[in-house]
Amino acid sequence: MKLITECIRNKTTNINPVWLMRQAGRYLPEFREIRLKNQDFIKLCLNESLSSEITLQPIKRFDFDAAIIFSDILMLPYGLGQKVEFKKNFGPLLGDLDLPRLSQVDENTFVKKLLPVYDAIKNVKQNSLSKNKDVIGFVGAPWTLLVYMLNKQSPKKQLNNEILKDKKKVKDLFNLIDIFLKIHIKKQIESGASVIQIFDSWAGLVDHNDIDNYIYEPTIKLVDYVKTLNTPVICFPRNINDYKNYVDLIKPDVINIDYNVDPVKIKNQLDIVVQGGMDPKILLKDKDELKKEVLKFLNLFKDHPYIFNLGHGVLPETNPDSVDYMVKLIRDFK
Repeated sequence: MKLITECIRNKTTNINPVWLMRQAGRYLPEFREIRLKNQDFIKLCLNESLSSEITLQPIKRFDFDAAIIFSDILMLPYGLGQKVEFKKNFGPLLGDLDLPRLSQVDENTFVKKLLPVYDAIKNVKQNSLSKNKDVIGFVGAPWTLLVYMLNKQSPKKQLNNEILKDKKKVKDLFNLIDIFLKIHIKKQIESGASVIQIFDSWAGLVDHNDIDNYIYEPTIKLVDYVKTLNTPVICFPRNINDYKNYVDLIKPDVINIDYNVDPVKIKNQLDIVVQGGMDPKILLKDKDELKKEVLKFLNLFKDHPYIFNLGHGVLPETNPDSVDYMVKLIRDFK
C-alpha cells in the first residue's frame, strides 16, 4: 500500500506518511560526492542514471514514503529554449526571454529536451526501493515560472514590478507556460509519477489586488488538468496570506503549508489533507527540541489527514542523523 496516496484518496488519519521537500540534496554526503564530480546542475538533472540514483538516496537511507524526482522547476524554461544556469552561491540565472522564439517550440522538441527527466522517473518507479512508495513528479506554478522567466533570477524578497508592465507579454507568457506545464505534467505521470506537486515559491510576493490574475486563475487551470489525469495534486503556495480562500477556489487534493502559518488555524479552517508546516531550522536543533516540535504537529493533526513534511526544503547544513531521528519519531507515533 502506498501511504501517501492512501492518505490523500481516503483521507486516512491512522497513518503518518512522511517525505521531505529537498530530501535528495546537499545535506547528504552521498549526494555531495556526486555533485563534486558534476558541477553543471542542469546536466546533472538531465543525467537519467545519476538523477535516478540521487532520487533514491534518501529512500535508501530513511525509507521515506515517497521518492520525489531529482529535477528542478526551471526545466520548463530550459525545455522551451531559454538559457538556464545555476551560479554557485547565487542561484539560478536565466538568459533573455525571446517570447516569439519560445512560442515557436513544438511539443516534440520540448519533450525530447526533457526526455532524461521522464526516463529517470521510469527508472525510479521500476527500482525495488520504490516498491509500495509513491513517486512524486512536480512543476513550478505558472506565477513562479513567469517571475523567473521575466526577472531572469530569483526575486528574493522583493519583486521588480517593471517586469509586469507589458500586460500582453505577461498574458502571452502565461498561456505558453500553461501549455507546456500540462505537457510536462502528463509526461511525468505517463512515466510513473503517482502524485504531482505544484511549487509556487513566490506566491507570497503577489499583491492582494493581483492574486486572481497571477495565482488563482492560472493555478486552477493546472489543478483541474491534473485531476483529469486521475492523479492527486499537492499545492504549495509559499507565504500566501489566505490559505482558506486559496483552497476553496483552487481545490487541490492536498495543501502544503509553510512554516510562517499557524498550523492550529489551518487545521480548524481546512477539511482537506494538510502537508508540511515544520520549520526546516528545527532539524538543526538538539533532539529534545526536535522531538517537541515533531510531536506538536503529529498531535495537532492526529484526527486530520496529514502528511508529515516541512514548510520548505531541507537545509544544506542539516545533519542526516537528525532526519533519521525525526523519521523514527513519526513511525513510532501512536
